[in-house]
Amino acid sequence: MTDVAVVGFAQAPNVRATNGTTNGVEMLVPIFQEVFSQTGLSKSDIGFWCSGSSDYLAGRAFSFIAAIDAIGAVPPINESHVEMDAAWALFEAWVKIQTGEVDTALVYGFGKSSAGNLRRTLALQLDPYSVAPLWPDSVSIAGLQARMGLDAGDYTEQDMAEVAARNRASAKGNPSAQISGAFDPQELLSEPYLADPLRAHDCAPITDGASVVVLASAERAREIRERPAYIGGIQHRIESGSLGARDLRRSASTEAAGTALGTDGVEIAELHAPFTHQEILLRRALGLGESVSVNPSGGALCGNPMFAAGLSRIGEAATQVFEGRAGKVLAHATSGPALQQNLVCVMEGRAW
Repeated sequence: MTDVAVVGFAQAPNVRATNGTTNGVEMLVPIFQEVFSQTGLSKSDIGFWCSGSSDYLAGRAFSFIAAIDAIGAVPPINESHVEMDAAWALFEAWVKIQTGEVDTALVYGFGKSSAGNLRRTLALQLDPYSVAPLWPDSVSIAGLQARMGLDAGDYTEQDMAEVAARNRASAKGNPSAQISGAFDPQELLSEPYLADPLRAHDCAPITDGASVVVLASAERAREIRERPAYIGGIQHRIESGSLGARDLRRSASTEAAGTALGTDGVEIAELHAPFTHQEILLRRALGLGESVSVNPSGGALCGNPMFAAGLSRIGEAATQVFEGRAGKVLAHATSGPALQQNLVCVMEGRAW
């Protein structure tokens, strides 16, 4: 197999709302320029482009085609798209480089959640026959999952508040974060419920944003960046779309993906956990001990641009390798209700 590395990452500021269009062009143009500046590449150097977004979120058909305006019409490009988080677009790009057809790829994701009712829009991903017609919103479904874990004694509301406080404190060092600062877990617990047992701090904020990652074959990677983040392995799994057909107290698909890769030696992990209790579930599913630093960027709880947040976890983890803060990192992305689909990517720095 061809070794592939992450060599560039950039993201738009995570904000509650933007004035731009739902096709993401206004967010994408600046970060394309930023990642080209980082890597020394230009549009003509990219062998394959792949994006992740959702027509449902954008409220228009083929919104990803409109997003290509951010790339430009000349020269023509080799392009693809996935209707989900761009972490899965990165998987497609990784496979494309494996085929030997290209040696570079640019992956991007974008989402303007402020344009509609996100909680209602996400109900459209549920079973269309028996669940979606009831319009259960995404936060209420996560609340059901959290309640199951609380009642079973898997964690406490104090544990959940501590996850929120730690992520917000970590996000103080992330200029792209939407929420950051020092928060007392006890004060957070005094807030009212949003969807019992979830309070506002337990839920990722509604976010407009975008991110981009550049991949390269090992040979090209060494030319582009001094310390690339080599992808040691990437796996994704899916569980039943029926909420009653799986154990919501655990993430079996994350466990399977993590077991297939192995997590020994991981120093830093970026987990795509839109809810505090889900970070606890994911950490256990991946067997990450207390020595592993989780979400030094603040994670999705401090900025959750739909269809870009999972890709950002890969970019944030890779940055830890770029900057020499870790030798081996793990990134996780999720899609679907209550951790239905999960992708795990392990990256490392190498001495040549």
